[in-house]
Amino acid sequence: MRHFGHIAPEVRERLFHQEPCEFTADSPARLLSAALGATLYSPATRARLADDIVKQAGLGVVSMVLCLEDSIGDEDVVAGEENLVRQFADLAEREHAGVALPLLFIRVREPEQIPDLVRRLGGSVSLLSGFVFPKFTEERGIPFLQALDGAAASSGRRLFGMPVLETPELMYRETRVDALEGIARAVDKYRDKVLALRLGVTDFCSSYGLRRAPDMTAYDVQIIASVIADVVNMLGRADGTGFTVTGPVWEYFRVPERMFKPMLRSSPFLEGQAVELRERLIEHAMDGLLREISLDQANGLLGKTCIHPSHVIPVHALSVVSHEEFSDAQDILRPERGGGGVLRSAYTNKMNEVKPHRAWAERTMLRAEVFGVANEDVGFVELLAAGIPG
Repeated sequence: MRHFGHIAPEVRERLFHQEPCEFTADSPARLLSAALGATLYSPATRARLADDIVKQAGLGVVSMVLCLEDSIGDEDVVAGEENLVRQFADLAEREHAGVALPLLFIRVREPEQIPDLVRRLGGSVSLLSGFVFPKFTEERGIPFLQALDGAAASSGRRLFGMPVLETPELMYRETRVDALEGIARAVDKYRDKVLALRLGVTDFCSSYGLRRAPDMTAYDVQIIASVIADVVNMLGRADGTGFTVTGPVWEYFRVPERMFKPMLRSSPFLEGQAVELRERLIEHAMDGLLREISLDQANGLLGKTCIHPSHVIPVHALSVVSHEEFSDAQDILRPERGGGGVLRSAYTNKMNEVKPHRAWAERTMLRAEVFGVANEDVGFVELLAAGIPG
């Protein structure tokens, strides 16, 4: 699989200076954690789940979570598990016939579901990349990680965990640091099993009876922004101790009425002759999504939880490395720059300071590997237009 693999090769050649790399479920964990991109959630009870997965893979989705937790009712869990077993068997037959599939994860409720589902999936467990752990804390999370470790050993399959950070202990000032320190201990002990940490901002908002409007991002809700900052501070460091932290879900896909002006400037769309695309994005609340994706990246997050297929391409388009970013990162990482120093960027518009910017450059090059590098004259408008179905 590869990002933007669903668009024609000649279009990719026009868009990319360096095309996104190909990867598989067996690729190195560091690559996969960066490549998750827009992770699309789907209830595990969907009757045509296998069809949905194949369809979304064909539209550019590279990672999906099949949910047995909050997206379905308590009374539907057993039926959801049974449906997953049937749908995975169906998918295994399709893969054998050459159909491409995304990375697949199952969001469970309890640790006991992990070994039980792995056993029931049988041979089709080969399609499974791991599990998502809800409401993760040190006390609650260790049993999930232990169950994952045991299921991987019994099945002979490399399985990853993705903890969701969403409990009130992380919201409340008086318990936040202790909760984060506990989470850090738990995930560090099982570092090779943890692919990424996911933020459950909807649950964070629930602790205070809040819900952000479609013309506001998570970063406009100050109490939420403070949690994101502390999670990145303690769990997303670039010194080798951190993990990939993914962006929060965007809840909206159509806006009936607006209070504030749209957050998308018109000039990039005029230059790209994509005025109609701008109108579609605004109509479907994508201007707020695009703003939030940009703020995710500025605050150290990579990838995003998505609940609607229309959110996928915007996440991927804004994850592509610009030619300017790539040029800066290359200059900073040149072997002869190992001693440090300051240099003017090739675009002659900024200072590149080798030692302080090195970690940024390394992360940028990893993102360039999985999402590609845009050609010098290609911006996010062209990437959006190419990726979104007409």
